[in-house]
Amino acid sequence: MSTRLLGALPLLMLAACVHQAPRNPMAQWSPSENFDERRPRLIVLHATEMDSAEAALRVLKTENSGGRVSAHYLIAEDGRIFQLVSDSKRAWHAGGGRWRGINDLNSVSLGIELDNDGTEAFKPAQMAALNKLLADLCTRHAIARDAVIAHGDMAPTRKRDPSARFPWQDLWQAGFGVWYAADLPEPPPEFDAVLALQAFGYDTRDLPAAVKAFSRRFRGEEHETLDATDRRILYDLITP
Repeated sequence: MSTRLLGALPLLMLAACVHQAPRNPMAQWSPSENFDERRPRLIVLHATEMDSAEAALRVLKTENSGGRVSAHYLIAEDGRIFQLVSDSKRAWHAGGGRWRGINDLNSVSLGIELDNDGTEAFKPAQMAALNKLLADLCTRHAIARDAVIAHGDMAPTRKRDPSARFPWQDLWQAGFGVWYAADLPEPPPEFDAVLALQAFGYDTRDLPAAVKAFSRRFRGEEHETLDATDRRILYDLITP
């Protein structure tokens, strides 16, 4: 064996240790092949609320004044797609919140940041890239195509992104997320809109905040009390 090869062996062994999954020192290692990676079940859309994709990338890759944050993907206004965290890893994008009874959204979701200052319209090239990325992610990870939500949906008391200007209806027409029928049915008198809001996924412990998030997504505006149109939309969304 050559001296060069001998010198490389410790490095190869170190590399193997680095890539090996952590083991519990209390147990004897007896590996099984019957496992797979943790798989995401949900996709959360964000807006960077910054001036540029480059500025957002710096924040998502370094520590900032508010603590470290990240996302799996960032889509620039011109349609460029950046990946920051592997799909199989837990990125720090969702923070505190709740959706359909799940509290730790980071563990079950993929986060996609959209380069947008929070007030402007989303660019066609960016939306085309988002549709392409969603098709890839939903196919590869067997994520339901309607399991795409807003950051503001799962954290209604503290977040509003990707903003009231995000085109959810266009996204639905492209095959992702959910939308309501053009001809909305009238709910029966006994219909409970608050329970429907919960059934759809919202955390209603702060009801005005939940209603605000719902109206932002489905009405393109923000109000804190469910009105007749909200009731009809909710009835359509949860009725098979």
